Amino acid sequence: MTATERDVRVVGRLPVERRTGRVTGSAARFAEAPLAREVAEKHADIVLVDPGLGLGAEGLRRLTWELQPTGVPLGFPAPPVAPHRMGVGRLAGRAIVSVAPPQASRARAVAKGVLDRVVGSVALVLVAPVLLVLALAVRADSPGPAFFRQVRVGRDGVPFVMVKLRTMSVDAEVVRADVVHLNDSDAVLFKIRADPRVTRVGRVLRRTSLDELPQLWNVVRGEMSLVGPRPALPEEVAAYDATERRRLRVKPGLTGLWQVSGRSDLSWATSVDLDLTYTDNHTIAGDLVICARTVSAVLRGKGAY
Repeated sequence: MTATERDVRVVGRLPVERRTGRVTGSAARFAEAPLAREVAEKHADIVLVDPGLGLGAEGLRRLTWELQPTGVPLGFPAPPVAPHRMGVGRLAGRAIVSVAPPQASRARAVAKGVLDRVVGSVALVLVAPVLLVLALAVRADSPGPAFFRQVRVGRDGVPFVMVKLRTMSVDAEVVRADVVHLNDSDAVLFKIRADPRVTRVGRVLRRTSLDELPQLWNVVRGEMSLVGPRPALPEEVAAYDATERRRLRVKPGLTGLWQVSGRSDLSWATSVDLDLTYTDNHTIAGDLVICARTVSAVLRGKGAY
């Protein structure tokens, strides 16, 4: 497997015996150390062990022996846990990897809240002229208000009114039953790639994510964060199971892991997994990285419809 900080490419697979960790199959017949040979030929950066193999200590040790001439490390896919929650120690003479449970840091929450309000306020002032122009464009394109208000569910299940630029016709909810068969999403979400209810200006706003700018007001009010899970609808939350409800442990965000990883192109299961990864592992530094990635995601427009 070759890897950079964010991208991984699988360059080969080799079967191994569960008990011994020895490489089996055709590759084993052509080389004394088939794993080392494959690693060298494919220029792999790391070898990952499938957790489903159930390799014991002896099997894993044999794999490290085979990799010794290459200097390439052996890796084990970990759960979606941030590095700061993981540690390596010793127990009864053996090395162990420990994973700390998610902790709600009061200091981090205060710092995040202050950052949200300060940055949100400055950003809202800066984009105010843009919002005025966009609001006029929305009004000129179709009858109805420029802004769309909708109840969403915030941290700890507290509802709030989210504000966006209107991108659909004013009767969008009335005719929803007529287009429900066009739903492109799975499970809880309702998404239509070519929704006939979206206006001409609305399509541009959605593709560029400019319709989200009024949510800065929700950030300044403390109802949302700059970075967090997608703000959910009450009917979506009503269908949550216990795992999905963990998304409500933090404020919803203007952007987030789900938003910069594909948005509406993602399955419901993937979007939930990304939101839970953020909920359990978020840091101020991580938020800054997500904000930087948001710029690229908006420019690409992937999953925005």
